[in-house]
Amino acid sequence: MELGLKGRRALVLGASRGLGAAIAKSLVAEGVTVIAAARSTDLIEAWAGQLDPQQSAQVSALALDLNDLASVNRVADWIIADGNVDILVNNGGGPPSGSVLDQSAELWQAHFQSMAGHVFHLTNRLIGGMLARRWGRIISVASSGVEQPIANLGLSNGIRMAVLGWSKTLATEVAAQGVTVNVVLPGRIHTDRVDQLDQGAATRQGKSIDEIAAASRASIPAGRYGTPKEFANVVIFLASDAASYITGSAIRVDGGMIRSV
Repeated sequence: MELGLKGRRALVLGASRGLGAAIAKSLVAEGVTVIAAARSTDLIEAWAGQLDPQQSAQVSALALDLNDLASVNRVADWIIADGNVDILVNNGGGPPSGSVLDQSAELWQAHFQSMAGHVFHLTNRLIGGMLARRWGRIISVASSGVEQPIANLGLSNGIRMAVLGWSKTLATEVAAQGVTVNVVLPGRIHTDRVDQLDQGAATRQGKSIDEIAAASRASIPAGRYGTPKEFANVVIFLASDAASYITGSAIRVDGGMIRSV
């Protein structure tokens, strides 16, 4: 299938490792010029340096701290001045685990800004170029917790629901101008974040991390954790011309883990 991505330009947030790095690499493989952003660019430069020279030249590493509005605005200013982007992948790290009852107002406010508020602001800054060209893709990475809340992830469950509502609303506002807006929901995709969550569960339950991971895999119909590349494949499709009639959707990549229809 011809995806029509060659020559496009993308900004991928949280691109230093995990899902963000997998998405950035997959876009590069499709001929996309990628601005890979993260708080530290060292890991981006490391994985980009392992690509073949032509693909490595398609990657620009950019420092971005989603906790800091000034940093968000500096990045937006630079990208707009440099010709803007066609594809925006909103991806960021998850907040600390813990019960809803344990979270302070300060924690809710701080993580809401980094996971939602500043992402919404950055999208608003960059969407103008997409609307002018009447082509754009906004893809946000959330969590399967928006459909089935995950135990001990109170902050994540609550804040990512806001991302889902924002995405659906924005999709209806810009669909007629050729811009699609979708959310992708990872289940248990094997990244450092999942390893950290499994380790936390092991500590709380007095079990080994292997026992926790085995029980988790047993709850997934596919019988295993997904790979970052499998998740990235779905994002790449949503970014393509082939997905031009998909908008306002939340798409699971979870091996069948969520039982609801």
